[in-house]
Amino acid sequence: MIWEYLIIIVILIIIALVILRTKKKDFKLEANKLIEYLGGSANIIRYEVNNSRFVVSLHNVELVDKEAIQKMGAQGIVEIDNELKIIFGDDAKQLKKNIDDLR
Repeated sequence: MIWEYLIIIVILIIIALVILRTKKKDFKLEANKLIEYLGGSANIIRYEVNNSRFVVSLHNVELVDKEAIQKMGAQGIVEIDNELKIIFGDDAKQLKKNIDDLR
């Protein structure tokens, strides 16, 4: 009888781990999407992370797909001249690291 409960508990733990793993973001994919939504790699002059903000200077801001960036999880986008400040929260640093690896 006790073995049945142990087997059920082990199965539930495995299911929970699978669910957690599938919900984890793929930051390489997200970084690729962000570069595309910013108008491509050639449109990006420079980028940096300032706390929870991803700050990027661009050649042409009109190439940016702001709606797609919002759908990615951005909590806000501020445009000043040819610079965007995108609020990503804790994900900003991880996105920058993956973009560094791609460029």
